[in-house]
Amino acid sequence: MASDISNSAQSNHSTELRIVLIGGRYNNLLSGKSSAGNFILGQNVFDTSRRTAQSEARKQEVFSRRVTVVDTPGWWWVYPREDTPKLDQIEIQNSVHLCPPGPHVFLLVIPVDLYLPELVKASLKQHLELFNVDVFSHTIVLFTAVDPCSDESNIKDDPVLQWILQQCGNRKHFLNISNREDRDQVKKLLEKIEALITNNGGRHCSVERSQGETLRKEMRDLTERASKRFDQVQKQRKKLKELTEGGMTQPQHLRLVLIGAELEGKSSAGNTILGRHAFCVNDSSRRTTHSEISHGVVEGRRLTVVDSPGWFYINTLQETSEMDKLEIENSVNLCPPGPHAVLLVVGLETATHATYLRSVQDHMSLFREEIWKHTLVLFTMSDGLGTKTVEEHIESEEGLQWMVNKCGNRYHVLNNKDHSDKTQVKELLEKIEEMWAGNEDPYYEVELDRATELETKRETGDKMARRLKRINERQSRIMKELFGGERSPVSDIRIVLVGQKCSGKSRAGNMILFKDLFDLSFNMTRSKKNQQDQRENAKCVKHEGRFNGVKVSVVETPGWFSDPTPPDWIKDEVLHSVSMCSPGPHVFLLLVPILRSFTEKDLKALLEIMKPLTERVWRHCMVLFTWGNWINDVPVENYIVREGKELQELLEKCGNRYHVLNPKCSDYSVQVKELFQKIIDMVTHNKGIFTTEGKQNKFQVFLWQKQQIEEEWNRREQELVERVLKVLAKEPEEPTVPSVRTAQSMDDFHIPYMSRDVLSEYGSIPEFMRPRGHDHITEWLNNRARLSEISSGISSICFSATDTEVS
Repeated sequence: MASDISNSAQSNHSTELRIVLIGGRYNNLLSGKSSAGNFILGQNVFDTSRRTAQSEARKQEVFSRRVTVVDTPGWWWVYPREDTPKLDQIEIQNSVHLCPPGPHVFLLVIPVDLYLPELVKASLKQHLELFNVDVFSHTIVLFTAVDPCSDESNIKDDPVLQWILQQCGNRKHFLNISNREDRDQVKKLLEKIEALITNNGGRHCSVERSQGETLRKEMRDLTERASKRFDQVQKQRKKLKELTEGGMTQPQHLRLVLIGAELEGKSSAGNTILGRHAFCVNDSSRRTTHSEISHGVVEGRRLTVVDSPGWFYINTLQETSEMDKLEIENSVNLCPPGPHAVLLVVGLETATHATYLRSVQDHMSLFREEIWKHTLVLFTMSDGLGTKTVEEHIESEEGLQWMVNKCGNRYHVLNNKDHSDKTQVKELLEKIEEMWAGNEDPYYEVELDRATELETKRETGDKMARRLKRINERQSRIMKELFGGERSPVSDIRIVLVGQKCSGKSRAGNMILFKDLFDLSFNMTRSKKNQQDQRENAKCVKHEGRFNGVKVSVVETPGWFSDPTPPDWIKDEVLHSVSMCSPGPHVFLLLVPILRSFTEKDLKALLEIMKPLTERVWRHCMVLFTWGNWINDVPVENYIVREGKELQELLEKCGNRYHVLNPKCSDYSVQVKELFQKIIDMVTHNKGIFTTEGKQNKFQVFLWQKQQIEEEWNRREQELVERVLKVLAKEPEEPTVPSVRTAQSMDDFHIPYMSRDVLSEYGSIPEFMRPRGHDHITEWLNNRARLSEISSGISSICFSATDTEVS
């Protein structure tokens, strides 16, 4: 990006300084730009009680210099620019036009104790492009703190901060904003700014006057459209109020349903409306997994409020899991005969780009088209508006205009943080009553047949999931009985992670190693990329660590996008991963993110990716469900059952081995320990690790043949165990004969003969070796299996995933 710099009289830079404050926010933690601006100017000229939503310039004489400071809206540090609201982008661009002829310096404000992940790099670059100048060459990093800033260890240990400093020529300054009396901090900062100007040849960043005029016109037009929309709403409300006040009998019981994407504040909005803690919002690691109902009396009206699960904000309907779709669609059925109002909840802190809008349209299609007649857009996170109006926000985003217009220009703003303002809920209820008065149908009528169908589907799925969980637990005990005594201590565990982009491979690798070693910088938005873009820097990455004295090696393979067919180079990298953990991996973890559906395309892609490793690889595979926090405490079997045949086919290929990782769990070492135990059990069952076939020494033919025989024995033993487990899984739910009769009939229990009259790729097994596996299993069934385990078999359910381990 070329720098656009103009000459300025070098003698002026010591008497006039023009400063623009820039920076972001992370986890609701502001950067402190406004506080830093007040500190520099020595007066409280910027409002620190609210978020800065509009660029503002303030002037003051400081140490005999005329200093202009421009405060700007912050962006989310980890979000791409397309997620930043258009209003904020316009204000950030306009900031340089508030200190003509242009700023001498940009102060990039960062709290000194803030950890910045890799995603910040791309986000910072994208947002600085708004200025159309080489911002880095005119930037000083301003580290703010509320304590003395003598310790720089946090900065030295943060690779992203080191990268930012490198881009800025290692220019930095520390500001203890809690010590307002120490003006020497400001004096030293101004001296560093003057040194920067001198190094830049006494020049400032020039700005094009025409661009400033264009931005001002855009804001004027936007303000005019916003004013026009506001007037239209007021006229519309006045007309509807006349209906409600003209003798119409208003409903004394209002039924409301909250719909929207995840993290938009639905549960908080429900609590604000009801005026109490009705829905769980305190625990940030938990999301709403089931539609929940609550009641109350507000402003003299009986209210029924239904909270529903949110969808991932960029997921299409096809990408949303069947479990979530069922719960979202069922939400309107919890308040029969139907809701008076559906509140489409939209947060104001991020942009409503085309992908977000498509997601809203997709998920609203779960309902009939009539839903829009009873829908009102409920804006949350209104503290992000600052001095802007919601109408300005609407007019700046085409996606918001579409939603509001689709709802008949009905919308409301709710500040879930301000519980003292009772008027906002009162006005919302008035708007709902006005919508009710204007509708021919008083509420969105529930289809009873569909409601019954969904409830039956839900109950059946829950029952099947409980059965599957019991089968898994029982079969886990069986495997422990069979192989518990054969376990040998391990000195290392070698793991290969395979999965699509956004499947959570890097996060899973970091959890397994208990260190942030793998890069989490991939952008979650579905940007269109060709295969060349995918391959850039896409190589297998290996990191190592230790857990309870055991060396752990993790190889992350490159991910692929879900839409196209995975390219051949992905297969090559997966094949290469085997050689990176010599003599071979103990397990291939196939990652499936629970926050989205598992489709036929996903299954075909995984089968294609693993194909070069031959069918033998599936004995060493396990499905690793990531984003476990998406389902909270809901058993993963519920997800498995509802996703259908594709996921169940993958599980069957993996010997029905799976595990769940929840990154939001306070102590995920337990999860990792359980994963390692499952890997060890699998290795014990397999009698070894996965290796590709190597060259054989001609002097080792006998040993080779012996190895071949042992491998054949292991294969047939495993096959026998799997067949026995399936037979046990298909036993009836309730015993059909007395338990004594069942125990006496064990001799008649059919256990398949191990040789099966079929030759393997290694030929037949010598006769004297054949009975070993048969005797092993039969002895266990007759002598060691508990009677309760044998007599309480679970009937076959209507899918193939019947012999799965406990997650």
